[in-house]
Amino acid sequence: MSRPIVVVGSINLDLVAGTKRIPVAGETVIGSSFQTFFGGKGANQAVAAARLGASVALIGKLGTDAFGRELQTGLKQAGVDTSAIDVVDESSGVALITTDERGDNSITVVPGANALLFPADLEKRMELLRSAAILLAQLETPLQTVEYLGNIASKEGIPFVLDPAPARPLPDSLLRNVTWLTPNETETCFLLGHSGQQLSEESFESAAHTLLQRGCRNVILKLGERGCYVALSDGTRKLVPAFKVRAVDTTAAGDAFNGALAVALTAGNKPLEAARWASAVAAVSVTRRGAQPSMPTGAEVSHFLQEITSSQ
Repeated sequence: MSRPIVVVGSINLDLVAGTKRIPVAGETVIGSSFQTFFGGKGANQAVAAARLGASVALIGKLGTDAFGRELQTGLKQAGVDTSAIDVVDESSGVALITTDERGDNSITVVPGANALLFPADLEKRMELLRSAAILLAQLETPLQTVEYLGNIASKEGIPFVLDPAPARPLPDSLLRNVTWLTPNETETCFLLGHSGQQLSEESFESAAHTLLQRGCRNVILKLGERGCYVALSDGTRKLVPAFKVRAVDTTAAGDAFNGALAVALTAGNKPLEAARWASAVAAVSVTRRGAQPSMPTGAEVSHFLQEITSSQ
């Protein structure tokens, strides 16, 4: 039996309202649509990997509410092992999202049960964690838990992928335990202390170099439609171009990338090959609406790549 990909992270229900424009403080506007999607960065990455055929387990927490039951059912249906998800006397995590006609949005995240995922919960799951082929984490659960996971990964010699989202300060003691750091442009600028939210092409190498100097072994800068910049501990520096698609919803594209990256790396693909394949998975995901509903299967990604090759 293959070793599983183990994800430690958040599980949310996304409540999405569409409006002509986002209301200002104290204003009420009439919405044009309402949808719910299964989300949360941890759950998204777990579903992404599972849809691609990997064995995946998720460590997280849900509330006792109806949302929690829905979310757990959705994860099981996607093929994620939910046996390490605890149910606690708290509301499940939710994201309240308002989107306007231009595609701009306003988001309020209520962590709920996600905020109660502590190091002691990882201690209870040590057998599962030690069995992992690779560990994935994000920053929608308490930082102390992510730091504890990094220590476990380092001690047990397990590759550790950290998606530093949402952006927040990170101690070098955590970064020294990270095998793969995968920030997007906004998160990269935040970690570097830059005021902007975009990087120039001339700054890719220096940005990645600075992050490597802080201790992580490899860095992949996720650059949206510009692709991803791969900086490895062996000195490799390479911009992997993005696949050109017509995007309808970029929600969870980064999560699709991370889940796919973990699948490719554990399958033995070389880093640049893994980054290109993960980019293809993310490209397919942005052509669909929603977070977890947008995650493609391995067959769908293969078909996408075949179409790309035949059109060249």
